[in-house]
Amino acid sequence: MGRAVHGTIVVPGERLDSKVEGKHPYTLELGGARIATVVGLLSRRDDKHVFINIKGVYVPEVGHVVIGLVESIGATSWHVDINAPYEAILPAQDFLGRPFNPAVDDLARYLRPGDYIKARVTLFDKTRNPILSVQGEGLGRVVNGIVVDISPSKIARVIGKRRSMANMIEEKTGCTLFPTVNGRVHIECPSRELEVIAVMALKIVEAEAHTVGLTERIARFIEEERARRGV
Repeated sequence: MGRAVHGTIVVPGERLDSKVEGKHPYTLELGGARIATVVGLLSRRDDKHVFINIKGVYVPEVGHVVIGLVESIGATSWHVDINAPYEAILPAQDFLGRPFNPAVDDLARYLRPGDYIKARVTLFDKTRNPILSVQGEGLGRVVNGIVVDISPSKIARVIGKRRSMANMIEEKTGCTLFPTVNGRVHIECPSRELEVIAVMALKIVEAEAHTVGLTERIARFIEEERARRGV
């Protein structure tokens, strides 16, 4: 691994100078060296060299409801991508709601790689993988609709104050939105055309999250797209 120098873009796995200050989990101590775990920028603040996360990642917290993507199947659990630096674990016993019996239970019958789940983070202390649970109302495998990825740093704008943006998109499209703090949105729509419009609207929100008057512009965009498409 090379050593990143001041003023450069840093990619995951690059080595940082020992004088560079960086927050966990965006940097980790590994083998006596400080390593970047996300795309970032070396900068200077108050005569200090700091590592700034410029992409935005989700850091799990106990109690968070997330949308996870099943990546692989283990002996007694599923390994789940929750859009974080840490791979999450969904125990088979939790999903089944009963003791897991490897002699008769084939985990691939229930969840396969590529499936999405809605789950709650139940355990996480930054020294081990987050543990998920699907026990609870509205949690479990995503059966219908699609899941859209949004930068975790922009998800608050997708939701809006008192859910204003999400409610407006739902009202204008007839879709339902289930946004989660880890930067994913589950969308269910009455038709494919409305689904496309909803996704386009979300992507505009993500790209223009820093601008003013965004809610009104998105409302006009949806109305114009529906008129143009005849839906």
